[in-house]
Amino acid sequence: MGRWGDGEMGRWGDGEMSNAQSHFFFSVSVSPHLRFSPSHSARACYARNMFKDLIGGIWRRVPRVLRRMTMRATHARFTVTAAAIVVDEQGRVLMLKHRFRPGTGWGLPGGFIEAGEQPDEGVRRELREEVGLELASVEVVTTRAFKKPRQIEIVFRCRPKGDPSPQSIEIRKASWFSIDALPEGLPADQRRLIKVALNDGVKQAD
Repeated sequence: MGRWGDGEMGRWGDGEMSNAQSHFFFSVSVSPHLRFSPSHSARACYARNMFKDLIGGIWRRVPRVLRRMTMRATHARFTVTAAAIVVDEQGRVLMLKHRFRPGTGWGLPGGFIEAGEQPDEGVRRELREEVGLELASVEVVTTRAFKKPRQIEIVFRCRPKGDPSPQSIEIRKASWFSIDALPEGLPADQRRLIKVALNDGVKQAD
């Protein structure tokens, strides 16, 4: 290259350097001992990820029984029920008169879902146990949650296969009602659910 300024680069200040010359100049001018440290936010993010990985590793080594006990102790408990809006070919809704239900006793069929049971299986079982009725089809209409008691209810629209007949001591009577002549004393929220289920069914049929 010769003396500084006598080679290909020319003298310093005699015009602009080419890209190659610029790259060479800065590559040899930067000290090899200079280090660029990551920003504070990058270091904090790395530390958080390391901490999460550590906690995850510890949790995976905890015995399964203890993990389950911890989850049960730290999460809210609630029951899950299934309600059935059973509609026959004439558009009538099945209502049950319960012996132990407050008020007039009229209400929708349904009950609690058992441990390990799927919701659709639960609603089929309830209809079978209460009135000996099999269901041809089952589909979810909506779900709702209650604070008191802590409960989640899954509401199904169903098509019957056969005729209902009380099978349980809880059930006094099973009858079909048109949407315009629902029994007196039926809770207002159940009336709304029935209307929503039937109206939605009409829209899907259209």
